[in-house]
Amino acid sequence: MDQYIIAHDVGTSGNKAVLVGTDGRIHGKCSAPFQVHYPGTCMAEQEPADWWNAICETTRGLLKQPGAAPNQILCVTHCTQLLGILPMSAKTGALGRAIIWLDGRADMQAKRMMRKFIDARVFALIAGSPLCGKDCIPKLLWLKDEEPERYRNMDCFLDVNGYLMYRTTGRMVMEWTGASVVGMDLKTKKWMKGVMKYAGLDPAKCPPLVKSTDKVGGLTPEAAGELGLLPGTPVIAGAGDAPCAAVGAGAVREGAGHVCMGTSAWLAVVTSRRPKGKRGVATIHSADPDKAFLIAESETAGACLEWATRHLYSGDSGAPDVFAAMDAIVEKTPAGSHGLIFTPWMYGERAPIADCNARSSFLNLSGRHTREDMIRAVYEGVAYNIRWLVEIVSGEFGFPLPKLRAIGGGARSAVWMQMLADVTHRRIETVPDPKESGAVGAALVAAVGLGIYPGFEELESVTRVERTFEPRQENFKTYDEMFECFRESYGRLRPLYKKMNEMSGSAGLNEEVSP
Repeated sequence: MDQYIIAHDVGTSGNKAVLVGTDGRIHGKCSAPFQVHYPGTCMAEQEPADWWNAICETTRGLLKQPGAAPNQILCVTHCTQLLGILPMSAKTGALGRAIIWLDGRADMQAKRMMRKFIDARVFALIAGSPLCGKDCIPKLLWLKDEEPERYRNMDCFLDVNGYLMYRTTGRMVMEWTGASVVGMDLKTKKWMKGVMKYAGLDPAKCPPLVKSTDKVGGLTPEAAGELGLLPGTPVIAGAGDAPCAAVGAGAVREGAGHVCMGTSAWLAVVTSRRPKGKRGVATIHSADPDKAFLIAESETAGACLEWATRHLYSGDSGAPDVFAAMDAIVEKTPAGSHGLIFTPWMYGERAPIADCNARSSFLNLSGRHTREDMIRAVYEGVAYNIRWLVEIVSGEFGFPLPKLRAIGGGARSAVWMQMLADVTHRRIETVPDPKESGAVGAALVAAVGLGIYPGFEELESVTRVERTFEPRQENFKTYDEMFECFRESYGRLRPLYKKMNEMSGSAGLNEEVSP
């Protein structure tokens, strides 16, 4: 009898669920959307019940696959968005909506906390990067300041994964990767309670910690009934989206890197070192309990292409083949877009520049440029941003990254992947089902937890490489020159971005997007 793992990738706009065999291959897929609520400027929230309803809907959908039955399910696990805060009561459960990663309301609290360390520059030297309103400790401080009753009634806070573990097992815990973006010490695997207290928070409100491969518990009878599974089915902790994606990409060995080209983007490296973050690059915990995870996150990648489909593409932007049509346009347009540069910082940026005021621009636009040049420039602008991240990680952290595994929806574009290889001078490898890499990674993490695989490095051979893109030297000169202009443009435009966004009051504004 075949046996499967059910893994859920709970993102910003919905849940992607997969039925994964013990060989790491997908045997079924199901998805369900949910909503982001924007109650005010810089605010982004979600209903935790919506996450759970999507989990239930997609689990039942997977069980409708031929040959899948409840007694064939080895375990349930989750890969989830990070940097969320959900206040919880031991008696009543969730206390209102969750403040999700996209939310930047706590900018004042972030600045106040950094002033405790003299100023933002000194804080960045100590912590590796400045705090912003999207970080978790400032969000907790915002709750204490602005919603004191909810803060007082909060027995602990959870993130998305913590809430789903609570709904499935009844336990309130937080997994290491999720806790590491809040305030867990990577060395001791314990909460940094002294830092929490110094910031003005109650350390007693921090939940117990579990590692990614831990069995948190079994499905409660109530949860099993809602999911259509057997009571007692094991629930393995899983991990955050980026650490799980590294596993699903097969980037699990020391120094292995991968790039995600989704609505946002990131470049990440798995390492047994614990490098100190800088230049907007952060070190969190890996899904591998023995390793850390160096990650440089860029706020917009595929979101730029989505914008281009709406405002630059002359065909039907809602057509199912719109991105293939855009790829065809890009393929016919020369490298360098006839000297046109696009900066992909639509909603501010975390890395390679930490600046909520940064915005997108077309630079050197002339009367001879065409719509096709502008579309290609959007693709190239994202690739230049990724190269900047690669240079920081290789030059300042010592990871050469001769190849990168690519995942996310953008990895399905052969044109974009070849461009990325040419711009970064790195070999790019794509995997099957790149949009499901996070969920597959969570399933493989669970497989290690169940003892199916002895360790994480063995998972490299489980993940197949579907396509390889070698960098083409004929494009190096063009892209090297354009990249230098791209990198220089930020320093020249930075004061103007700050001035214009302070004038308009739009700094850090989160608009209603669909990540």
